[in-house]
Amino acid sequence: MASRWATCGDMVSTHGLADAGRDVVRPWVLAAWDGFLLVADGADLQRPSGAPGQRGHDLCVQLGLWTEHRAVHDLVTSARSGGQGPPPDVGDVRDAVVAAHLHASRDEVLSALRRRRDAVAIYFTNYDESLDLAPTVSSFGRIPLLSVLVGEAYLLAVTALDLVPCGAPAPSAALLSGGLAALAEVTGALAVDSGLTGSAAFRTPEGGWAFAAHEDGWTVSDLGSRRPGGTVVEGAAADLLGVAAGRLDGRALLATRRLRGQQLSGLLRFAPLADQPSTPGTPLLLLAGF
Repeated sequence: MASRWATCGDMVSTHGLADAGRDVVRPWVLAAWDGFLLVADGADLQRPSGAPGQRGHDLCVQLGLWTEHRAVHDLVTSARSGGQGPPPDVGDVRDAVVAAHLHASRDEVLSALRRRRDAVAIYFTNYDESLDLAPTVSSFGRIPLLSVLVGEAYLLAVTALDLVPCGAPAPSAALLSGGLAALAEVTGALAVDSGLTGSAAFRTPEGGWAFAAHEDGWTVSDLGSRRPGGTVVEGAAADLLGVAAGRLDGRALLATRRLRGQQLSGLLRFAPLADQPSTPGTPLLLLAGF
């Protein structure tokens, strides 16, 4: 599906969590990185992870900053050029970076993760705010640069869960909540990019997050203690993220009521996003088919 940012970018008036601005987003994003680094530091990276066929080493290598894999620099370059060109093939990028650093030491891998966190911090300090809402080509698709940095909290939360079988400590509730917020942010942005409208909420016992996509942009809100109407998927944050990442069977969790749904047919509005290989959380978007 072709991106609409080139033709409708100036008409988008709301940009989800990115509209909160750097003073709000920066500490939130860096806290997600710090929470993830605590998990990674406690993992035996040579053990099999929760991601099929991948060691903890492989997962962490993918999130690191390497000479040939400079994610933040590449996002800035793309934003400055107007976000032109096709999104990268996530599988190809993953396979290439894992192969290049197959025998990296534990210290090298953890150092690469810290460099990536520091690169994000440097972006907030050294780069002009005019780039924040500029569309950039990313592993999620073409969405605003700041939304990509927010969205990476989803990858951090999922990877943290995947590292638990490697002996890592369980990720914090804050990191998991941040992962759901990031999923809401990216889904809303991709919906707007694809000309889709609608809303959905990911509710947990602690609260959760909701997004709403409109013709002129998207919003993301912290549910707090509210019980939203409309389309809701409810369960533990780890279960919601596990289904979103394809680690857990959403059908089975619905059947046993570890997940509960409300007006799940509303998710059908976002089903076209599942045709885009870079869309995160596709199994959650397809729950309406269960």
